Amino acid sequence: MGVQFNEPGWLLLLIPAAVLLYRAYRSDYRLSGFRKKLAFGLRTVIILLLVLAISGLHGFTVLQDKQVVYVADRSDSMGDAARLQQWIGESMKTKGEKDRIAVVSTGLEGAVEQKLSAQGSGTSLNASVAESFTGLESGLQLASYLFEGKGDARIVLLSDGEENVGSMASMGRLLKDRGIAVDVLPVPGQDIQDVSVEELKLPDKLYQGEAFSMEVLLNSTYNTSGELRIYEDSREIGRQIIEVSKGENRYAVQGLAKSPGLHRYRAEIFMDGDTSSANNAAADFTRVDGPPRVLIVEGEEGSSGNIKAALDSGMIAVEVIPPELLPLEAAKYAAYDSIIFNNVSGSRVGGRQMEMIEQSVRSFGTGFMMVGGEDSFGMGGYFKTPIEKALPVSMELEGKREIPSLGLILVIDRSGSMSGAKMELVKESAMRTVELLRAKDTVGVVAFDDRPWWVVEPRELGDKKEVLEAIQGIQSSGGTNIYPAVADALEQMLDITTQRRHLILMTDGQSALGSNYSELTDQMVEEKITMSSVAVGMDSDQVLLQSLAEAAKGRYYFVEDETTLPAIFSREAVLLAKSYIVDKPFIPAVQNAGDWGPLFAEGVPGLLGYVATTPKSTAQVVLSSPEPDPILARWQYGSGRTVAWSSDLSGKWSKAWVSWPKFADTLTELVKWTFPQFEASPYEVSAEVAGSRVNLQITTDGSSAPEKLSAMITGEEGQEQQVELVQEAPGRYTGQLDISKPGAFLLSLSDDSGDTPVQAAAGTGFVVPYSPEYKISTGGGAEALQQLAELTGGRVLKWEEPAAVFDREAVSRQVLHDWSYPLLAAALLLWVADIAVRRLALPWAAIGAWLARPLRRQPAAAAEAGRDPGLGRLAARKARAASFYGGSRSGGMKPPGPAAEPARSDAGSEGRGGSAAAPGVPAQRRDAPLREPAPAGAKPAGQGGVPPAEQGGTSMDRLLQAKSRTRRK
Repeated sequence: MGVQFNEPGWLLLLIPAAVLLYRAYRSDYRLSGFRKKLAFGLRTVIILLLVLAISGLHGFTVLQDKQVVYVADRSDSMGDAARLQQWIGESMKTKGEKDRIAVVSTGLEGAVEQKLSAQGSGTSLNASVAESFTGLESGLQLASYLFEGKGDARIVLLSDGEENVGSMASMGRLLKDRGIAVDVLPVPGQDIQDVSVEELKLPDKLYQGEAFSMEVLLNSTYNTSGELRIYEDSREIGRQIIEVSKGENRYAVQGLAKSPGLHRYRAEIFMDGDTSSANNAAADFTRVDGPPRVLIVEGEEGSSGNIKAALDSGMIAVEVIPPELLPLEAAKYAAYDSIIFNNVSGSRVGGRQMEMIEQSVRSFGTGFMMVGGEDSFGMGGYFKTPIEKALPVSMELEGKREIPSLGLILVIDRSGSMSGAKMELVKESAMRTVELLRAKDTVGVVAFDDRPWWVVEPRELGDKKEVLEAIQGIQSSGGTNIYPAVADALEQMLDITTQRRHLILMTDGQSALGSNYSELTDQMVEEKITMSSVAVGMDSDQVLLQSLAEAAKGRYYFVEDETTLPAIFSREAVLLAKSYIVDKPFIPAVQNAGDWGPLFAEGVPGLLGYVATTPKSTAQVVLSSPEPDPILARWQYGSGRTVAWSSDLSGKWSKAWVSWPKFADTLTELVKWTFPQFEASPYEVSAEVAGSRVNLQITTDGSSAPEKLSAMITGEEGQEQQVELVQEAPGRYTGQLDISKPGAFLLSLSDDSGDTPVQAAAGTGFVVPYSPEYKISTGGGAEALQQLAELTGGRVLKWEEPAAVFDREAVSRQVLHDWSYPLLAAALLLWVADIAVRRLALPWAAIGAWLARPLRRQPAAAAEAGRDPGLGRLAARKARAASFYGGSRSGGMKPPGPAAEPARSDAGSEGRGGSAAAPGVPAQRRDAPLREPAPAGAKPAGQGGVPPAEQGGTSMDRLLQAKSRTRRK
């Protein structure tokens, strides 16, 4: 037995407490005598008790015994618990007399079979636990709470180590910190014949009338055969006989989406020799929408017949429009599941429309496919446009093949009418053109108003940065005079010696009349120099610009939407190279087909040409040319998917493809792959399964989040359960529900903020699989148990040695006894006593005298025998002094002999212990050296002297009274 303090530093409070109590005792005049001593004594003890309680005073007992808690895994994977119970009983027989044991069973959660005690016989494993899960963490945590104090505490875990709820490793780290070791007994698994359905997988979204494949994954411990059945909404839709081999087996089952809405699917097996039925089914769900819609944008009217016919055969609704009719509102693009550009030039698609298409693909999951042709990809001027950003291929070909050297001069109108956004777009167009050129190409830029001004003198490109900065500095001002600028550009072009030379003229105004442009164009034709012209807006001189382009063997563009200017300039730079079109026959090679592999398993037809592109680094190239250039490529772009087909589908280059019997099915699959993979909804629903509990989390935009949101859950048998969701943060809701059976559950959200609930989002669902307890074991449990033992400093026990549990030396431990409550209770009781002593009017002097009587009581004979003559003389002298000052002696010790008897006055009844002198006779002292006549007028005691009431008390009291009388005189 011993004592110790948790916080001994608080004991220093006793020093200032002692000083304060001493000063209070000396300065307190309200109490006196025994009452004062008792009150301050109580207060001293109270303060001492409080300081001891604050400092954590407690006792402890040192014990040397062993504490062992058995944790028995009673999940279904362990089989019969009788063997565990028998092993525990055998090990208990070897425990010492003082050793204490406890038993815990664990399934999903732990349960106490026996509390910690020295009783160790007849323990049974009968506690109710959820055996469909293995939660070893819960069992270890519960076991750790059963130990008393610190010392030789040890857990013995009997399990196969195949946990599926919680983490025993994390609990092991906590046990290590507490000094609790874990011994493990690996329990070997039972060899059984078992076939399980591991997974049923369906597409997240289907369209009405769409054929699809369901993938079923089986796992088996033996070779067998049986029947696989498929159910849709609890209605059987197919069955087939299958052969199953040991290990994983995958099967594809075909289905047809017949009706719109959310649908549950279940795969169930019936196998010969299967001993476990808990893992014979798996579920999934999918959404079936109405027929999909595809928008086809065709560059040449009537060129999309092959595409439309193929999609019609796949029950896909198609709408065909020219590029000029593309919507100007982003919301209208969301009405389509995919958009196809069929040989569309970028010069006919506004920059605003390109941005909206790119946003629709990236943010809303709309699909996009570009089909090649002479006006598509790089030939269509899509370099550095939003469309190129969304595609899996790039339009730049640098480093891929030999391209002739180019000489290009840009003649740009910078008059006052070009100010603002128009001038910014022109500069952007010029910079894109420069970026398309190579370092060995020659470029020049001349800006004009009423006279030409060279922004960049014709030179070999080299450093593009310097040229781009010069173009960026162009400012608008002045009038419009085209001829001097074109003439000056032609003069400079004559000095350029590249293989191909080209001018691009862009203006939005009218030029001065009377200029002889024919001489300029004739010279261009003679020197093999071409020129294209761009007329911007209705105020431009369209007749002049068109005639110049035709005469100089170039192309003429009329632009009402200035945002198409970058595409026009890019297209001109690409056409100048004339190396983008590869027009030679070849057969595409299959590279990385992925899930499209079955489409090309029997080979592919040949092609006669395509537009060259460069695949992006993360793109998946499915078909390629001999160069190799991508013919068919795809990738994921944001929320959407895009496909690039670099040949045409009109039959010019793809005659063999459009006549291929599998063309319609193949094109339909390519387009379907681009369809949105999710339902656009403001709510995102996620479900996390933890044991038999499902934790729901719904998130939405916090600015439009409803105050109250609830979820209606519908099970496979039609039973409904409403879950009130709790808003943890703006736009984030959580809820929980308990699920007793696995399956696919449908979920719908309801906004309950108003008086009438309103559906908040389209229905969705989640799947609760069967417990992982019933999955076929892959091993690894024994290794996890061994790691737990090593982590906590425990041992790996053996089945044949149950006595090893107690076969070790006990470690001494301390059992603490908390004294906080007794100390506080005693302080409280003494505080009440302190209040009573200070406040209650009781005869405290008499109480004190009564309490002190046993200490003062002595035998009379001993008192007489011990009396000293010298003390007698001192007592007599004290009595005479008291008589001299007018006091009386009461209760004092009388001097021996008659000479010590004091004389009495005539009024003896009032002068107890006073002087015996008659009136008028001076009082004399009884000791010779002090005898002097009394002062004249002095009165005897009891006769105008000291009042009778003041003649009693101690000698000190009488002296003080005499002193007071003297001062009054």
